[in-house]
Amino acid sequence: MRLVSILAFWFTMSLVLVADGVPTGVTYVPHEKVSATMAKGGSIINDHGLIVLAQRRGMGEVELHEKTNHVFIIVEGEATFVVGGTMVNPRETAPNQRRAPGVEGGQTYHLSKGDVITIPAKTPHWFKEVSTQTIAYYAVNIER
Repeated sequence: MRLVSILAFWFTMSLVLVADGVPTGVTYVPHEKVSATMAKGGSIINDHGLIVLAQRRGMGEVELHEKTNHVFIIVEGEATFVVGGTMVNPRETAPNQRRAPGVEGGQTYHLSKGDVITIPAKTPHWFKEVSTQTIAYYAVNIER
């Protein structure tokens, strides 16, 4: 019985270690790289389903990701952000990702420096208006 318990423990631990969104080690990103990446947009961490982006953007289209959960941390700028609702004329732009020119319904938020918002997978989200021309944020993406 003890052997079965030990094997079950190690099996469970191995599942946890290979789970998506779980980093495999410590990652340090110096501020110079973060600043440079923020200026052009892109990934600063990509470790086994945990992806951290440094982004600066303007308005865009509605997005929906089937397997990506987001945490957006706003560091500069202001925007009207819509979450949820029904996408209008959606199209597939990549596997498990759709975009659309608009959304019907949804919850509207005014995002500004210091705000944090989470967006679960399968949830439409949209930077509808960016009053400061661009908004800078970190996107912590956890792949399911």
